Amino acid sequence: MHIDLPEKRYYSIGEVAKAFDVNASLIRFWEKEFDVIQPKKNAKGNRKFTPEDIKNLELIYHLVKERGFTLEGAKVHLKEEKKKTLSNFEIIRKLQHIRAELVKIKDNL
Repeated sequence: MHIDLPEKRYYSIGEVAKAFDVNASLIRFWEKEFDVIQPKKNAKGNRKFTPEDIKNLELIYHLVKERGFTLEGAKVHLKEEKKKTLSNFEIIRKLQHIRAELVKIKDNL
């Protein structure tokens, strides 16, 4: 899954939920469960997610939804192997993006 969000400093929970195709309640739940997700909150209490939060949410989504980790398993994995996992995850995402671009070029030939 590739998250397609415009380049911004902050994203609302609605934008984030739509990009991940999940309910906002799941994003709030993950925020409580994973300490790497720490959106800013304005005076009204509305969450504003940073690009770093989005990257961490992508990683959590990948572990839980795509690889089938339990929440506890994902937490342990993030704590013990975050750097390695993040590096592999970024490589996979870049390769998926390159593949999509190559398929697009092939289709235009």
